[in-house]
Amino acid sequence: MEQPILHLAAADIYQREDLVLSKVDITLKKGEFCYLIGKTGSGKSSLLKTLYGDLHLQEGSGTIVGFDLTALKEQQIPFLRRKIGVVFQDFKLLNDRTVFENLLFVLKATGWKDSEAMRVKITAVLEKVGMKEKHYKNPFELSGGEQQRVAIARALLNDPALILADEPTGNLDPKTSLEVMNLLNEIHKSGTAILMATHDYALIVKFKQKTLKCEGGNLFEVVQQVVV
Repeated sequence: MEQPILHLAAADIYQREDLVLSKVDITLKKGEFCYLIGKTGSGKSSLLKTLYGDLHLQEGSGTIVGFDLTALKEQQIPFLRRKIGVVFQDFKLLNDRTVFENLLFVLKATGWKDSEAMRVKITAVLEKVGMKEKHYKNPFELSGGEQQRVAIARALLNDPALILADEPTGNLDPKTSLEVMNLLNEIHKSGTAILMATHDYALIVKFKQKTLKCEGGNLFEVVQQVVV
């Protein structure tokens, strides 16, 4: 039987000293798409930070792409992040480098050495997100939607089995949000699992997927028709 790509059992999620989510149970299988919803401060970002190693999992059990989150050591975090892609609301691109150089920086940081292989890989992911022709531009020369496309390309560099997306449409207008969502949907259809925190209920209704809600310190699945 195939192991889930993400599994948490009775996991307590902390933000500093504060318990924000209690006894969390999540199972995400290969290629699955799941939304994470809830009000600001309900624990969505803290949960995602725990999954990509920014916060330590102190109670319960958890595995993600083969890593044990309770036993995760600091020196293992870069290896974990080679197996997952992370997309942020505020893009987190380096403004003093071109799009190409932003992606090159990530490849070098994750152990790539071959210059030609890196060029080929960067070209491929930029083409996938429709940004190949703008590889020479700096992020501040791009629209918000274009910057988020570059951020998604960055998340795809190491062929991740799972993408964690924290409010990826939060800073975008409705039309651009739809374009980014269509792109994420295409990536999901190609076999990549996605866990996406969002406030955008219009997108949830349009692109129906499994939906988990953070509320009152708990995480639970909600029926799609109820999410309005």
